[in-house]
Amino acid sequence: MIESVATIRPVEASDQKRIRFVVGKAEMEPIAIANRKLYSNPLVISLWIGVSCVFIEYMNWWPKPEHGLLGYLAPLPAFGALSVVLMFAIDWLNRWDFDDRSNHVLRRPDLVDIPTYYSRSPSSGCWILEWGGRFVGMIALDASPDADADEQVTPGSVKKDRSGQVKMTKGTAKVATIRHFHVEEPYRPAGMQNDLLSYALKHAFTVDPKLEGVRATASPLRAYISESLKRHGFRHEKKGARVGALRWQNSVYILDRAQWASLPTE
Repeated sequence: MIESVATIRPVEASDQKRIRFVVGKAEMEPIAIANRKLYSNPLVISLWIGVSCVFIEYMNWWPKPEHGLLGYLAPLPAFGALSVVLMFAIDWLNRWDFDDRSNHVLRRPDLVDIPTYYSRSPSSGCWILEWGGRFVGMIALDASPDADADEQVTPGSVKKDRSGQVKMTKGTAKVATIRHFHVEEPYRPAGMQNDLLSYALKHAFTVDPKLEGVRATASPLRAYISESLKRHGFRHEKKGARVGALRWQNSVYILDRAQWASLPTE
């Protein structure tokens, strides 16, 4: 029996459609986590019980012992109906921030021509992790002069040469940015995200001495990313944007070359 082998390879032109899909999926994934956190929030549970009791009183659906065992089940439809309403409301409240962010990320210049964009600096790269030919995850590290930029592509802003290739300035920034980082959920307990991040960091710091650090944004709604960053020596740099109905605080982390060099070899 042939054992499956994990491989990390650079993104190719034929991978672009999949990469865009995965990026959009990764940006929307925290909605489910945010919703679950609100479902178990004591205030939301109290609100659900309170509103359900008001509805039961209005409909006169309190238990009726004279109807036997089934009479005690009379309030259940009210609790069920109000739970659906609250679940819909929670998803609606959480969705706006993630929808806007997903649309913004998908319209950034790096996703117009992925292989070209991530070849602007020798430290840049967009890599796919596969196991036995199956997609496991991806990471995109931008060390180009636009590493700190977060603008969207606007009509007419993409310039191409005569051959149809997107024209972009080349060079290496002092601090690179991890723009995209995602691993499929079944592979996270095995720590595949750590292998992917280690590979990207080693490539970035090794090939160009101009690079001084790497920056990444982490969210409490994507705990596996935060844990991987901390494991690789990233330290908190500043607070990021707040997202979701409960305004969860994103954080920006940074790793400098000296800290990376001091990490034990895995």
